[in-house]
Amino acid sequence: MRLRSLLFVPGDRPDRFDRAAASGADALILDLEDSVAASAKAAARAAVVERLLAPRGEVRLFVRINPLDTPLEEQDLAALAGLSPDAILLPKAEGAVSVHRLAQCLAASQIDAPILPIATETPAAIFQLGSYALAHAHLIGLTWGAEDLPAAIGAASSREEDGRYTPPYEMVRSLTLFGAHAAGVPAIETVYPALRDRDGLNAYARRAARDGFTGMMAIHPDQIAIINAAFTPDADQIAQARRIVTAFAAAPGAGALQVDGRMVDAPHLKQARHLLDRAGYPA
Repeated sequence: MRLRSLLFVPGDRPDRFDRAAASGADALILDLEDSVAASAKAAARAAVVERLLAPRGEVRLFVRINPLDTPLEEQDLAALAGLSPDAILLPKAEGAVSVHRLAQCLAASQIDAPILPIATETPAAIFQLGSYALAHAHLIGLTWGAEDLPAAIGAASSREEDGRYTPPYEMVRSLTLFGAHAAGVPAIETVYPALRDRDGLNAYARRAARDGFTGMMAIHPDQIAIINAAFTPDADQIAQARRIVTAFAAAPGAGALQVDGRMVDAPHLKQARHLLDRAGYPA
């Protein structure tokens, strides 16, 4: 499943569903949690269920439920019972234990869906980022957030004045990236909140792709084209990757080769194959 862009849509705003689906996002996250006021939760559940029962089209439909072991989460799962969203987004996740717990709840409600944990929203969650490999079978990816955690610990912000993350949150981002790859699932970058800063969004998304994230969450349809471009290998990258794969195929016993005037070895071959896979080309 290609997951370059995942667009949040408030579950109580069904009037926005079609525009979101037309944005080019690979997945919509129909939200039942933070973007929906308590008084609108029931209406949001009804709208999300109606959307899940309608023709899906090409866009994937994820649902962000409320945190585990709360009455709101129980009501969310009761509403979704018997349905098959393309994934369940789990907020306030705290490692593999949370994933296994939700998987049991989904099975009990006959909800057939993998899980995408938001893995950094509580202090305790940070110490569980290496555990997700134990829940690999239930996962579709791993993502993080930079808003709930500073609020949980009384920090003033997760960002410097120029928008860069402060050291604690750079660490959390890095641990999520490695936790996802250790679990063998896609690493999904968190949102870029400055809606009008297209240059900043482009730099942020391309940095994420450079660092090893395979996709990113978004909060507005206008962000999708920039995010998709950042996480789609361009023609030059694809051509170079093919040259590396071809060179090693022609010399299967070689440990290192020269391609395009530089030495390449096994890690470069692995990177090339990974890039071709992301681009949808056989490696």
